[in-house]
Amino acid sequence: MIKTVNPYNSEAIETYKLHTPRELEKILENAEATFLEWKQQPIVHRTDMLDNLADNLVKHKNDYAKLMTKEMGKPITESIAEIEKCILLCDFYSTNAESLLSDDLIETEAEESFISYDPLGTILGIMPWNYPFWQVLRFAVPTITAGNTVLLKHASNVTGCALILQELFESSGYPDACFQTILVEHDAIETLIEDQRVKAVSLTGSEKAGRKIAEISGKHLKKTVLELGGNNACMILNDADLDTHINTIVNARMQNSGQSCIAAKRFIVVEDIYDEFLEKFTSKIKTLKSGDPSDKQTDIGVLARLDLADTLQKQIEASVSKGAKIHFGNKRNNTYYQPTILTEVRPGMEVFDDETFGPVASVIKVKDTDEAYKMASISRYGLGTMIFTRDTDAARTQISEIEDGAFFINELVKSDPRLPFGGTKASGYGRELSREGILEFVNKKTVYINK
Repeated sequence: MIKTVNPYNSEAIETYKLHTPRELEKILENAEATFLEWKQQPIVHRTDMLDNLADNLVKHKNDYAKLMTKEMGKPITESIAEIEKCILLCDFYSTNAESLLSDDLIETEAEESFISYDPLGTILGIMPWNYPFWQVLRFAVPTITAGNTVLLKHASNVTGCALILQELFESSGYPDACFQTILVEHDAIETLIEDQRVKAVSLTGSEKAGRKIAEISGKHLKKTVLELGGNNACMILNDADLDTHINTIVNARMQNSGQSCIAAKRFIVVEDIYDEFLEKFTSKIKTLKSGDPSDKQTDIGVLARLDLADTLQKQIEASVSKGAKIHFGNKRNNTYYQPTILTEVRPGMEVFDDETFGPVASVIKVKDTDEAYKMASISRYGLGTMIFTRDTDAARTQISEIEDGAFFINELVKSDPRLPFGGTKASGYGRELSREGILEFVNKKTVYINK
């Protein structure tokens, strides 16, 4: 059984039965049968379905947003924004999928040669709770539009969202087994990956989960896309325009109550601007309103589960024992964690080395720009880097020096349907969104024809 609980008030929401082995077998059979038909559908038909999907997202935006907020505690305004972003995703692929999937003609000695992009089959998506709609749809929309079918194993605490997503595809005109939610325990995932009808796996989750999924998939020579954790650096150089960008800098850490893999987690500040930054950063964070996530005035909700708050508290306590200082915050009430600022943070502390999943900002003082870049690179993660500076030309020279999957100047790291999204090192591999995302789960087939 799966039981969902509202993390804000601890009230039970719903209880769900797990799929039995027989039911799971039927789901796999249906996914395979639907794939054989779906892949034959013209791309125009598949993009028409995206228009229907977008229309239904518009129609049910407020209901979907309320469900997200109820199940995982996201502030309601951010839940609404998440659905709106999903609509943009559908619009992007509706407009561009046909050209992105069209054959690439290559001039050779042949009469005709080209690259054909053929769907693989049924793709398993293992998705997290922190963006219950966006992270599913950014995987599923391009994957299904390319001609595949999808099985979703969602995080158990957002099971209501998982089932509504299946209903969303079905009510938009997709074949019944084009997108299916499966309700299983984690130990069933290995069996699913082993099944020959599952052709590939996409995971958005923790580094630990990524290593396990890669290991299992590797045994069966199945492709994976891994979108894992992050420990993004946000560099504040001595010429940064704080008055212009302080709201962006705060949002880079506090969005989704800090529960975002691409959030700024390590604020690396050049000493010449350190005091000014800390004063303005603290002042802005003090204005954030905490409270009921369903209240549109709320900026900071709660963490999605009690164990997540426990983990965050332990990371902070361990770091303080090593010399970090509590500059602001650090009050907790069950799943609520007050926005917190730590100073005198250095490598070797948990809040520097590990991913902190909550509203906690670690501030590191450095002497100059060179030390800022060196400090930013001290991480096993490689999801994204942010730099705030007036000298954008100088920042450009560092693009190839930073190993991360994203490099943002005077803006927070964010995903955009038009641009590829993904990381390096312990943040995973593969890309979602844009052209790269829709081509992850296709067979790039060389075709060579002579008459």
